[in-house]
Amino acid sequence: MDASTANPFAARPSSPSGTILRYVFWAVGIYCATQIVLFLYRVLTSPLRSVPGPFLARFGRIYYFVKCALGRWEHDDLQLHREYGPVVRVGADLYSIDSPEIVKKVYGIGSKFPKSDWYDAWRSPEPHRWTLFPVKDMKLHAETRKRFQSLYSMSSLVSYEGYVDECAAIFRKRLSEFAASGQTIDMGHWFQCYAFDVIGNITYSQRFGFLDNGEDIAGLLKALHGVLRYGALVGVYARWHPLLYNLTSRLGMGGASGRNYLMKYVGQRIEQRKGERTSGKGMEKTGEEDENAPMDFLEKLMVANQADPEKVTPYHVFMMGMSNIVAGSDTTAVSLSSILYNLVKYPDTLRKLRAEISEFEKQGRCGNPDVSFKESQEMPYLQAVMKEALRMHPATGFPLWRDVPEGGVEICGHYFPEGTTVGINTWCAHYNEDVFGPDAKVFRPERWIEAEQEGGERLKDMDAYYMPFGLGSRTCIGRHISFLEMSKLIPQIVRKFDFELEHPDRPWSTENVWFVIPTDFRLKVKVRQE
Repeated sequence: MDASTANPFAARPSSPSGTILRYVFWAVGIYCATQIVLFLYRVLTSPLRSVPGPFLARFGRIYYFVKCALGRWEHDDLQLHREYGPVVRVGADLYSIDSPEIVKKVYGIGSKFPKSDWYDAWRSPEPHRWTLFPVKDMKLHAETRKRFQSLYSMSSLVSYEGYVDECAAIFRKRLSEFAASGQTIDMGHWFQCYAFDVIGNITYSQRFGFLDNGEDIAGLLKALHGVLRYGALVGVYARWHPLLYNLTSRLGMGGASGRNYLMKYVGQRIEQRKGERTSGKGMEKTGEEDENAPMDFLEKLMVANQADPEKVTPYHVFMMGMSNIVAGSDTTAVSLSSILYNLVKYPDTLRKLRAEISEFEKQGRCGNPDVSFKESQEMPYLQAVMKEALRMHPATGFPLWRDVPEGGVEICGHYFPEGTTVGINTWCAHYNEDVFGPDAKVFRPERWIEAEQEGGERLKDMDAYYMPFGLGSRTCIGRHISFLEMSKLIPQIVRKFDFELEHPDRPWSTENVWFVIPTDFRLKVKVRQE
């Protein structure tokens, strides 16, 4: 009998597949061990090893991604700072900071801190096919912004007022109809309908038609929501953006399909205008025949392109038209929702605002029904109400991530080396009790009036840490248009209508997809009996 047969424990020659499998296990084991050693080395030698934060946040960006996906990061971030202090680790290379110290060092004019890779997911992988928002090249951004700054300036707003008045009149009509029917409406949705129609009118002299029936015209709202969610989450792992974008684009889903749809829509409006200019149609609407007629945004861009094609290229025309659509609706809609929601939750504040509007109307300083932007700017309590509402509920809810440049930076006693990503969340800044007082959680417009009357450092500190539209050279270029829409509409609706929340005893729910959007701002509208 063979020896190997007689002894079942005798060694057998290994098969080739078994040998390869053992090598694979060994390689995986060595790789994992190496990664653990490297991780421990980085943790123990990092100048930021003492920065506090959740334990899981030390392992890549998975903690931050999961929290963002749950849609309440603005609240999570606030809680982390209450627990750990002004500097919190939220990812292996991500640090959330709540300190006025960061404003000048990171976001000030002339800052050398570029936007982080998070912004890469907000642009199309195709060159020259998106908006101004995700441009990371600081020189390119400054040059592009300079080209179009005048179109968004306060002095340019007067020419856009007629477009806003047209939409505000339709909005009042819808509210009157809701009051007559007694139905409960989603006010957040209707504010977005208003904001979308206004920006469509200002940009293209053509309302989208959202205010007619409250319907999602051509799927624009759905497309935009997909873009927001995609950018907010994929940006956490931005290196996967080109692959995911191409994949979801082929499948017709997610942010890629929404982005492609919006790009196609803007392209069609531009081609339509080119045809009108060639044929001579629509000249009166765009102001070419009547020099006193308002000129919409697209027409101003095309005139600039015609005057200097190298300075304002077709790409610039597309970029700015696209920027208006993407950024011009949600920001305003969220802000309008916050203003009205807080006025309804704080009836004493609403009474004070109505009293101011009534007094100005008696003095002939407040038009009825339309309120001019100039008139609204002269109402101190209205301005304080809007400012406080945007402090309580800023539109954006993620940190404004920036990469530390060469040489590093010291913030709050911590040295952040080159390549580290730091950022401040507007929500954390706006609820900072050291800046806004121990009652920072309370909606109180009087804080702004009191600070202005006192003058000095308090108002200066509050203004420096107030950032509903961003900071420094990257401040939202369209913020004045948003203020125009809000300043004209709020006086109109609060003096004519009463509002009753569907659930007055509980706070509203929101979803953070970069913009912190109210999801249950439901109420009934009633015509006021004066």
